[in-house]
Amino acid sequence: MTMHSRERLLSSRDFRRLIVRRWRVSLILTGSLFLLYYGFILLIALNRSLVSTPLPGDVPVGIPLGAAVIVGSWLLTAAYVVWANRHYDPEVRRLREEAGE
Repeated sequence: MTMHSRERLLSSRDFRRLIVRRWRVSLILTGSLFLLYYGFILLIALNRSLVSTPLPGDVPVGIPLGAAVIVGSWLLTAAYVVWANRHYDPEVRRLREEAGE
């Protein structure tokens, strides 16, 4: 890629739009993960009696909730991978082809 084509790519509207979308998705997923993890920690800190309430089989509520936090983080990761494969990567490929790389 020549310097001129790189500058043209970096100043293009499509490139800026792609960067804004990537930041938006990143912030939404980061915020969701933050709420998931710290919501669980705050629940433990502020309502210990709920988290320690036994379910049938003498398993406290906190154990399935902790497992749900782990599964939720996997789902958020999967959501990013799906988004990147369907939207981000094809757009990056298209912009590179337009720039002549």
